[in-house]
Amino acid sequence: MKIKKILVSQPKPQSDKSPYFEIAENNNVRIDFRPFIHVEPVETKDFRKQRINILDHSAVIFTSKTAIDHFFRVSNEMRVSVPDSMKYFCTSESIAHYLQKYIVYRKRKIFFGKGGFADLMEMLEKHKGEKFLVPLSEQHKKEIPDLLTENKIDFTIGILYKTVSSDLSDLQMINYDVLVFFSPSGIISLMKNFPEFKQNDIIIASFGNSTARAVKEAGLRLDIQAPMPNAPSMTMALDLFIKEHNKNHKK
Repeated sequence: MKIKKILVSQPKPQSDKSPYFEIAENNNVRIDFRPFIHVEPVETKDFRKQRINILDHSAVIFTSKTAIDHFFRVSNEMRVSVPDSMKYFCTSESIAHYLQKYIVYRKRKIFFGKGGFADLMEMLEKHKGEKFLVPLSEQHKKEIPDLLTENKIDFTIGILYKTVSSDLSDLQMINYDVLVFFSPSGIISLMKNFPEFKQNDIIIASFGNSTARAVKEAGLRLDIQAPMPNAPSMTMALDLFIKEHNKNHKK
């Protein structure tokens, strides 16, 4: 059967120029958006139990905009005045620019990488004299503490928020031809919400190695994987797959 309906496990893009809308129009398919997970804050009283003093650190490493929001939330709730001398290291330029929501950007020492955490390591090595705080989710990539430890970086992991499964009880999974995932947490949410889920002919797409691994560990079949050399983004991988699949399935 031809692909007609796709469910993307993320919020609907705010821009009308999203590639997803182009895919829908060009391939005559319907694409729905529904977050399978959501973020909840770690309450200040629980953060205190981690025995972390923010002011003991001279630099912060941010891997997401969410981490920035919760770092400044906790700082504010604990009445910690973050000094102007604090240095900020971000995995991407867009995350770095997001800091403008909380600080005067041009007056701070801000560094950013090209997107991946590994890309940031060279920069961190040049600042080994700093003591780094790394705000993360309860469910974070093991790669982050592993790389920091391996490179002898002085750091503290601070758990400031957690990713939890959303309630999807109103969804009818059987009505979709393709399910698109971007994190292992999304797969966990799928199996938690639908413990009797049977994949059958449903096509599963995943982004990133950890998500692909989670799909397989859940006993599911992975049909579309990104990034790949011919498709560095999920939208490109999806578009290529739909065109090829629908060409071979005329009904």
